[in-house]
This record gives sequence, structure tokens and C-alpha cells, in this order.
Amino acid sequence: MSSPREAGDVKLISSVFSAREALIDATIGQMERIFGPADWISQVLPFDRTRYYEREMGWPLLRRFLSFRDLIRPGSLVEIKLKTNDLEGKYAQGSKRRVNIDPGYVTLERLVLATGKNYTHRIYLAKGIYADLTLIFHRGSFIPLRWTYKDYADPKVIGYFNLVRERYKQQMKEVAGQG
Repeated sequence: MSSPREAGDVKLISSVFSAREALIDATIGQMERIFGPADWISQVLPFDRTRYYEREMGWPLLRRFLSFRDLIRPGSLVEIKLKTNDLEGKYAQGSKRRVNIDPGYVTLERLVLATGKNYTHRIYLAKGIYADLTLIFHRGSFIPLRWTYKDYADPKVIGYFNLVRERYKQQMKEVAGQG
């Protein structure tokens, strides 16, 4: 029989994309007020692996990834996703979003995203939010799964998240050293 144990803290990450770079930066500023300071923000990248959001948000779309300094409990992902949904709504024009925020977390083993959309590989958490196992860590790097979004499977993006994982690993060592 296994003995249940609480999961350790995880590293909060997010993707933010929009047709307007200034709106991405404003959104990141709002997120830092809510979740604490970012400790890494990617360069601006094209969001061009799908045109799914074009009718709603315009084209071309730009994206930034970020990670936050403060570690979180994995169970808080539901409330974080609900807060980012509210933030998307504040920037919306009518029923059209102008910014999309996809929060998630990194652990030593995986990258998980929060979503409101059910699918076969997604696990229901609570309050209409699902966990999407997006990347797994194997033999020294994150690797995509059959259902991983093409943009998250990109080698450059995987490289970013390998660096975020290393930062998280160092944070966990620092926390263990304080105990």
C-alpha cells in the first residue's frame, strides 16, 4: 500500500500572447502584481503554429513565456487559472479576447498547463479546470507527447523550459538547505 504524501512546491510558468506587444507587457505586469515577480521572461516570439485564434484576436500574434520567482503549491493551479481568466476578461473587447494567458507549472518530472477544455488526456481538477500534461522530462530534456501543442514541442521552447527547470531545481536545493 502506498502512503499518501503532499506534493512539493512547483514553479509557476505562463504563456501570454496577443496581437499587441504592449498588451503582452501590460498583462505580465498585472500577473506580477497578482503572483509575484517574474524571474525569467522570454524574448517576443511569433505565435504562428496555428491560426486558431486569428478571428478572435487578430493576426499576427506574438507571445512571451515567463516563470515566476515564488514557488506555488500544485493544488493552487485551479485558482491561478481562474484569476488569469478574469484578467483576460478585463482586457477583452466584448466577447473577443485581446490577450490569452496559459498558466501552468514545471516540476523536475513534467510541465503541466491549466485549461478549461476537456480532452482525453486531460485530468479534471476542479471548478471547470483541467490539467494538461504537456511535456515530460526524460534523459536530460523535456520531451513532447503525442498531444503536445506544436509550439510547446518546438526545440527552442523546450530549451527555455529546460532552463526554467534548472532554475526550479536550484530553488529546491536552496529550500532543502534551509530545512
